[in-house]
Amino acid sequence: MLHLLDPQDPREPFPDVDQAEKEPNGLLALGGDLSPTRLINAYRHGVFPWYSDGQPILWWSPDPRTVLFPDRLKISRSLRKTLRKQPFSASFDRCFEQVVKSCALPRGDADGTWITSEMEAAYGRLHERNIAHSVEVWRQGTLVGGLYGVAIGRVFFGESMFSRVNDASKAALVYLVAHLLEWGYRLIDCQVYSEHLVTLGAEEIGRRSFTDHLNRWCEQPGREGVWRGSTGICIPALGKTA
Repeated sequence: MLHLLDPQDPREPFPDVDQAEKEPNGLLALGGDLSPTRLINAYRHGVFPWYSDGQPILWWSPDPRTVLFPDRLKISRSLRKTLRKQPFSASFDRCFEQVVKSCALPRGDADGTWITSEMEAAYGRLHERNIAHSVEVWRQGTLVGGLYGVAIGRVFFGESMFSRVNDASKAALVYLVAHLLEWGYRLIDCQVYSEHLVTLGAEEIGRRSFTDHLNRWCEQPGREGVWRGSTGICIPALGKTA
């Protein structure tokens, strides 16, 4: 039976993630709210919200979990070649709201998005507290790609990414990883499996292994305040080319 969260108690603990449903994979609880307190608690314990307009808030903790260890990022030869031509510049936290709205736009044949106006507002509140961050990728002064997510300790919880030109979202990830490595971050949560992420080095690990990583690395101090970085997209030294 799914756990029903009290919308009046944002500090209410989530049930143990091992209680999540097997089908649909990872559904753990419903209800509650999207206050900063509840969202931080959710991410810290391996839970994230994912629902559509007209649904109650649904909370998930799938098994296995898709993650990217920053030092295992794969950069293809073609992407390296593109980045060496320096067609893009990049930034952190320059236009968070615009990145989220761009991620929320329907893609392909999809009719809607899971990034509702309620979700946009919730992550905006986290951004105001320097907990949610964005990466922007620019070409000749125009925003062409980016991503956003939540940072707790030395873990970055990726939420969504977008691209308006080839390789722009990949460039955003390379820019993010280069700085996370410099800042001592140890894990990027990618939530659920996608072939696109796997080509970039993401892998699946067991849910309990994932929460063990959170217990270790969310307690370590991370990058504080508004994030800033170089404008160029540097290719981190990661060993072999994918």
